[in-house]
Amino acid sequence: MDTIRLLLQQNGIMFAYLVIGYLLYRGKILTMKGSGELGKMLLYLVMPFAIVRSYIQDFSMEMLRGFFLSFTAAALALILSIAVSELLLRKSDAVHRFGAAFSNAGFIGIPLVQMVLGAEAVFYVASFVAILNFLQWTYGVLIMTGDRKTISLAKLKTNPILISFVVGMCLFLLPVHLPQPVMGMVGTIASMNGPLAMIVLGTYLAQVPLKDLLRSRDAYLCSLVRLLVIPALTVVLLKLYPGMIPEIRMAILLAAAAPVGSNVAIFAQLYDADYRSAVCDVCLSTLASIVTMPLIMGLTTVLW
Repeated sequence: MDTIRLLLQQNGIMFAYLVIGYLLYRGKILTMKGSGELGKMLLYLVMPFAIVRSYIQDFSMEMLRGFFLSFTAAALALILSIAVSELLLRKSDAVHRFGAAFSNAGFIGIPLVQMVLGAEAVFYVASFVAILNFLQWTYGVLIMTGDRKTISLAKLKTNPILISFVVGMCLFLLPVHLPQPVMGMVGTIASMNGPLAMIVLGTYLAQVPLKDLLRSRDAYLCSLVRLLVIPALTVVLLKLYPGMIPEIRMAILLAAAAPVGSNVAIFAQLYDADYRSAVCDVCLSTLASIVTMPLIMGLTTVLW
């Protein structure tokens, strides 16, 4: 129950950040171009620093075992997510299948794990974010375009999330100790992830007329699959996973239960898909997740 209470508190804080972003955009203090540039800063600076920070740990065999557990559990959870989205949304367009398959593990999952389970637990969810990004740029690009030739290994090599994952693993495995001022800088930038991500999502919400958001049947279906069906099945999957550590199980579930990832809007723009539908999926699921994530955590008290 403590986890549910903490999650409700943190959801309330993140909702406040969302409202701030909404008001900044509506008040014309932050423009569409400005919110796009903030989104790039999140992707190329803040979230990579958050991932690197999570791997600055003293090496131990116990932590290494935890890494392998979290990596394999994350891979299985994401494979499950893709399979469910393909099965239940096969008649929907690519935007909704992409949105249901990929949660906002980086912008919402990481801050929630940090706030609810502590900064050390981000170590376990970083694998989820790295695998998710890899799958977005492979499977995600494929369903958006329908063309295998659009999958670019060059883009994967320069992906900031994957690069930060590799850098973080090197810092964890090698006997390297960063100077304290550098550690302080990394920690400060990493702490911006949650507030800045929700402010950017608030600007997305401000761009969508309320009637479009509430009347979109496809957005409701996408949100249902992303927020309830996939997380509920993930609860069962993690229950059946042998030798799972409770903290890792909860960290992976928080990432898997997060709303539609904001990257769906970026990919929709990049590949000339339905950007408005993508934004509706992101906004509706983000608002609904304030209620659904505590419900999923409540389910764990029964099944775990």
